[in-house]
Amino acid sequence: MIKNIAWTVCLILLIHVKQANSQTCFLVPANVILIDAKSKSYQSVKPGDTLLFEGGKKNYLLIRNLMGSAEKPVVMINKAGPVIIDTDNYYGISIQNCRFIKLTGTGDPGQQYGFQVKRVSHGAGMGIGKLSSDFEIDHVSIENCSIGGIYAKTDPDCSLTSLRGTFTQYNTIIHDNYISNVGNEGMYIGSTKFKGQKVKCNGKDTILLPSLLDGVKVYNNIVKYAGWDGIQVSSAYKGCQIYNNTVLYDSQAEEKDQMSGIIMGGGTRADCFNNFISQGKGDGIECHGHGGCRIFNNIIVDAGRSFASSDPTQMKHGMLFTDVSVEQDSSFYILNNDIINPKSDGIRFSSVKSRNNIISSNVILNPGTYDYYQNGNTSHKGKDSYIMFPDSRAEVILRNNFLARNADSAKFVSTKMLTANDFNLEAGSPMIDNAEVDNSVNSDFSGTLRPIGEKSDIGAFEFNPRSSRINH
Repeated sequence: MIKNIAWTVCLILLIHVKQANSQTCFLVPANVILIDAKSKSYQSVKPGDTLLFEGGKKNYLLIRNLMGSAEKPVVMINKAGPVIIDTDNYYGISIQNCRFIKLTGTGDPGQQYGFQVKRVSHGAGMGIGKLSSDFEIDHVSIENCSIGGIYAKTDPDCSLTSLRGTFTQYNTIIHDNYISNVGNEGMYIGSTKFKGQKVKCNGKDTILLPSLLDGVKVYNNIVKYAGWDGIQVSSAYKGCQIYNNTVLYDSQAEEKDQMSGIIMGGGTRADCFNNFISQGKGDGIECHGHGGCRIFNNIIVDAGRSFASSDPTQMKHGMLFTDVSVEQDSSFYILNNDIINPKSDGIRFSSVKSRNNIISSNVILNPGTYDYYQNGNTSHKGKDSYIMFPDSRAEVILRNNFLARNADSAKFVSTKMLTANDFNLEAGSPMIDNAEVDNSVNSDFSGTLRPIGEKSDIGAFEFNPRSSRINH
């Protein structure tokens, strides 16, 4: 480790990441695999300092005990090429007990991803935990991991230091990363055991509640070929946004209850918007959170179509909403989404605890269960496949949704439906200039308002569950 290296190089990199107030730069040679602020080499790292990681190959990278501040995070950035990790270890990069840090792969303009985890044969690409909080991770690529891509959580244990009310994971920011070919989740953010998990402490089974997440932003990431869920966020009770992500070919392992493009798990209240989800084997978007969630401007294509294609009873939907952790009388807002060719229902809404829910201005085309409901031995009709309510107690406002079996009626610019740009509209589309603005959502996926009128080639959509309120 070399301290106080050429300030010009450091300043150029720091301006690029908007962190020009650094006090000291530290050069981390390519052969260094441990950064520990409690060690002699790095004990002088202070808030606002920067670690410059020399490009080259590493077996793994372990980062511990770095402490910045809200105004001056400790910045870690690559220099002179990418940092490359190819390992038989059980992780590629591990960040432990760090707070107010930023790890960014923007140090070389010739490399989009300055930290590159090429392979982890026995574990995950990156783990951020052990009481870590207030961190930002960007421009990292992770590929070929036997377990997950990015794990960002601290599970409770018998030390009782990470229990709910004792520890909160603040400001989890993960953006502009690339994840491909991982065995489990592409991203696993927050604990899925929101209601508690059983741990044996001092020989006794004890229910421990996991910590909550306050302030989550997951955006501009690409996740491809995840074995399980593409992006999973749980226990994020406040300030959570999941947006502008591309999720392709999720749920390849076909693991039961681990199959979705994006899932908001127990305890989560989030805005989920402007995501492109295509060709996955699972549900496009699942929401099992608190309610108060807004799900808008997402494009979901062929959700579940390649899963058990000959068996309509093994269902995968464009969107799925449940009561796993819904707060009584909270609301879901499902607005301006395009759901194209799902294997089963377009939207399956199973929540009865929530109230005053709105499903408005969505496009739902060719749900796979239409013929199964219409002609099979079920109690449903084909039209129920667009927006399905398994329980008539659901309270939902339905308004201005475009429902059709044939995509031609929507007049998208392309019939390929492989990228988000294929869903721009031709002149004369029935969806132009007829939408409503709901719950502060006033734009579409492209950033402009793409209104949707109340039109359907199956006739009027009838919906009469108990306590429903259809407002116009």
